[in-house]
Parts: sequence; C-alpha cells; structure tokens
Amino acid sequence: MSIASRRLPTRAIHMLERNVMAYRHQWIVLLTGFVEPVLYLLGIGFGIGSLVRNVPIGHGHVITYAMFVAPALMASSAMNGAIYESTFNLFYKLRYVRSFDAIIATPVGIEDATVGEIIWAVGRGSLYSVGFLVLMLALGLVASPWAILAIPAAVLVGFAFAALGAVITTFMRSWQDFDGVQLGLQPMFLFSATFFPITVYPAALQVVVELTPLYRGIDLMPASPSQRSDCAGVS
Repeated sequence: MSIASRRLPTRAIHMLERNVMAYRHQWIVLLTGFVEPVLYLLGIGFGIGSLVRNVPIGHGHVITYAMFVAPALMASSAMNGAIYESTFNLFYKLRYVRSFDAIIATPVGIEDATVGEIIWAVGRGSLYSVGFLVLMLALGLVASPWAILAIPAAVLVGFAFAALGAVITTFMRSWQDFDGVQLGLQPMFLFSATFFPITVYPAALQVVVELTPLYRGIDLMPASPSQRSDCAGVS
C-alpha cells in the first residue's frame, strides 16, 4: 500500500461497537484482570502494611505502606487490562475465531481493525484504573484531589502496553508462546518499585529497573511519590 493510498482509520469506532456487543453478556470476563491488583492491595498493602509503620518520602513526610503501593497497583491495573486484551484475546481472535478475516472483508480495513482493537485494550485498562482509584478513595488512600490526574497517566500506561502487546501478538504462533509474556510481566510487576522503594537495589540494578515500562508508568502517577526513587526505605 502506497503512502498516498493510506487513510485515517475513521471506521475504528465500528470495532469498539463490535466488542461492546460481544462482551455485553460476558462482562465478568472483563473483571478478571482487575481482581489481581485488588488482592495485592488488600493482602500486601494492608496485610504487610500492618507490620510496616511508615514509608518516608522525603522532606520529612511519611505515608502509610498501603498509600505507597496503591498508585503502583493502579498502574499495574492499567497494564493488566491493556496487555491481556491486546495479547491473549487478540491472539484468540486472530488464530481461532478468525474474526479479522471477516472484518477486513467489509469496508472496515486493516488500519481500522488494528486501531479499534488498541483503543479497546486501552479502554479496558482505563476502566480498571478508574475502578481502582474509586477503591483507593473508599479505603482512604487518596490524600489529595490531584490524584484524579492519575487517570490520564493510567491511560498512557495502557496505551504503551496495548501497542506493545499488539506487536508481540503478531509474532505468536501458539499458546505456549505466551509463557514468554508472563515471564516478562511477572518480574516487571514485582520489581518495578511496586512494593518497595527502588533505592533498595544496587545502583546498577536501579538503572535496569528504571528502563522498564511499568516503572516509568508508576513514576508517572501523580499519587505516587516520584519520590519513589528518593525514598529512604520503610520503618
């Protein structure tokens, strides 16, 4: 396809309509990726948090351990929603249902289908993030109204992982290939300064952690101390 023949994917909205219709009786599936960060917040944020008194964030300020991990888990929620939709679900549609074969036979082209799927994945991640922020508010973990800015930050996190997931999925040939996806996600989730300050790592390892996309997303959260890199530790 020549550059001159390219057009804006204006029909991507039809992909969103298609997904809404497909999930209207399976909405419980959309909640699966939201549950994991919530369990981590309750189990670790409050469970281990009961053993950790405070997390110093610099300038003489301290926050509870649950308040420290909550913004990071909100970013993880955005990651989960976007990456699961743009990998596992997209792969199923491509290789098994072959819905895209039928879709691109209509006036909805390849660009429309691709952009529509990425927007849907970002929307799923954003939905998780909004729900998580509401949960944080209900649990008293929001200290400032500026925490609302965590939502657009989460949208950016979702977009980054949705685009990355869609690219990775095009190289997948079987479900076994997704073991590599989990192998990448789990360490990144556990070690991206999600549960403890990055300063606990040796200097060389800090550089590696700072290059991970989830850490950059966590650091972007207004509710999260950018300060995560300045924390002296927990007490």
